[in-house]
Amino acid sequence: MRRQRSPGHDLLGLLVAAVIGFPVYWMVLTAFRPATEILSVPPEFWPGRPTLGNFSRALHSETFWANVRSSAVIGLGTVVLSLVVGALAAFALARFRFVGRKAFVVVILIVQTVPLTALIIPLYLLLNDAGMTDSLVGVVLTYLVFTLPFTVWMLRGFIAGIPVELEEAAMIDGCTRLGAFRRVVLPLLAPGIVATSVFALVQAWNEYVLVYILLSTPTKQTVSIWLVSFQTSFGTDYGGLMAGATLTALPVVLFFLAVHRRLASGLTAGAIKG
Repeated sequence: MRRQRSPGHDLLGLLVAAVIGFPVYWMVLTAFRPATEILSVPPEFWPGRPTLGNFSRALHSETFWANVRSSAVIGLGTVVLSLVVGALAAFALARFRFVGRKAFVVVILIVQTVPLTALIIPLYLLLNDAGMTDSLVGVVLTYLVFTLPFTVWMLRGFIAGIPVELEEAAMIDGCTRLGAFRRVVLPLLAPGIVATSVFALVQAWNEYVLVYILLSTPTKQTVSIWLVSFQTSFGTDYGGLMAGATLTALPVVLFFLAVHRRLASGLTAGAIKG
């Protein structure tokens, strides 16, 4: 028998959505407001005279496109490396029995609990000794340290839910172990890959502290650092800042909208078996 939805539950859901979505709405609203309306009292919840001037100022800032390029390189590099390394490691954990397997899983969980701020100085010293400070490659490898544990844990659970008989049938038909992984497991792993790629992209795109410490050249810095340029000794350009924040959030939002259906199935399927 199908249960009817309670109006109270719907109301609660709308209330939660409003609380979560209001800051985003206010950010976008401020981005379209002229400077004379941004700090108006009482506040207005719709721009009286919408303008694109804030976006124009953000797009024509000196380092914007260079910072977008740096963010794209770091984000895509982190996603690709974490998926390639994480998928192979997860496959080994899910399918093979070897000495230290359980200890390795415990280490993965422990790494995820270590706060980022506790590792900033050791990471900087390590990359400085390797000559990789102020380098996009160094940032990608650093981000890989933090995204890989989640990727391995997520994909391990997903692979464990795929019947091993499918791989065995492929190997009987002539596939190698790697061939069975590529032809059988990888296509079934698509929802899990989408889920972990969203996590890795969001982490790499929005991270601020490590990029601020590791990258000193203005053209190599990411868009999260670029947003600080709207705060000067003369005050804060709130219109430009909110326009920049909207432009910064847009790529991740579009990526999420493109893959959100697979994301939901990936998160649930990955929890079938541990």
